[in-house]
Amino acid sequence: MDAEVEFAFDATVVEWRGPAPFYYLTMPDEVAEAIHDLAPMLTYGWGCIPATARVDDVTWTTSLFPREGSYLVPLKVAARRPLGLDVGDTCTVTLTLRGSPVGA
Repeated sequence: MDAEVEFAFDATVVEWRGPAPFYYLTMPDEVAEAIHDLAPMLTYGWGCIPATARVDDVTWTTSLFPREGSYLVPLKVAARRPLGLDVGDTCTVTLTLRGSPVGA
């Protein structure tokens, strides 16, 4: 049986510096805990969870990254620029997660 769940929450833009900067949206602990409970039905491995993210009228596909007991939502340049989001900004994000139980 396929599963689909949606979460909406306020998120802050953070930057993770590597060879190039990467931008992510944070999530509240209660959302991370709910996603963690659903992870066996949603992950494709390594704890990453495929997702569709939406802020205002901009939608993108991505995968949530597990990080320090929570998850980060990658904020693609193609979404960040038209939304005018930068480090420290807050926005409301809606995540849609889909998956199937392992072995189904």
